[in-house]
Amino acid sequence: MPLGGSLQFINVWAIEDGEGWTVVDTGLQTRETAQAWRAAFKESLGGRPIVRVIVTHLHPDHIGLAGWMTRKFDCRLWMTRLEYLQCRMLVADTGREAPEDGVRFYKAAGWDEDALENYRTRFGGFGKAIYQLPDSYRRLDDEEEFDIGGRTWRVVTGNGHSPDHACLYCPELKLLISGDQVLPRISSNVSVFPTEPDADPLLDWMSSCAKVKAAVPDDVLVLPAHNDPFRGLHARLDHLINGHERSLGRLRKLLATEPKRAIDVFGALFARPIGPDLLGMATGEGLAHINCLIERGQVVAEPDADGVIWYRAA
Repeated sequence: MPLGGSLQFINVWAIEDGEGWTVVDTGLQTRETAQAWRAAFKESLGGRPIVRVIVTHLHPDHIGLAGWMTRKFDCRLWMTRLEYLQCRMLVADTGREAPEDGVRFYKAAGWDEDALENYRTRFGGFGKAIYQLPDSYRRLDDEEEFDIGGRTWRVVTGNGHSPDHACLYCPELKLLISGDQVLPRISSNVSVFPTEPDADPLLDWMSSCAKVKAAVPDDVLVLPAHNDPFRGLHARLDHLINGHERSLGRLRKLLATEPKRAIDVFGALFARPIGPDLLGMATGEGLAHINCLIERGQVVAEPDADGVIWYRAA
């Protein structure tokens, strides 16, 4: 389904399920995506109904049209509890004024007044890419098994990229629908947000990668949300974990030279320049690495009189 931007599209999946189809992820709420689905309903899916919609996690490119599709086919939304509830919370911020906690959070990271004003202006836009969510859902639990089309699928959850991301593993077909938990060419964004400024999502994410490696054999075909399906799951998971460990090492060396703000560490973590369009995502990921080093006892945080936090190696 079309996304635009550098990712261009998201992979969504339809699994034959009795007289209809189970759909996994939906794409953004846009006119183009809805048109693409209408064409798919008639052509690829042969006019057969959608019997359930499974969403891997709360991000708009995954859940955007879930409410539209469940209403259209009178079927149930399936997702983990934390993903559903946090999505409802974020959608409820639509149109709300930016909270002072958020302004303080990004000021502490080193944002200037122009960046803070851009945050105030753009705050509350999350729900604009999401069709009205259904008021009920069917909860997915980690390690739960259920039937789709006569085959058993198992839920394998992870977190760090989102609160309780659900991957779907079918041993019989040797398939893993990995969502954003495992991608073949890029690493999923792992960020700290103003709502939980002291969180350590990077540890959560690396632990989740190790968990997926232990739960799913290496011989699966991985169906990711972005880029092409691939094989070599275990090597990819190792590469992702090791890549972040190398980034943590570079960051610790940088902070051993002199204290830095969160916005000063991008060069140690990202290969490309960070412009205004990527500032929020880069700040969140920079803080995820910083907080991980703080939890390891390798970095300390020192706020100044203006509320800006400076970090240095312990």
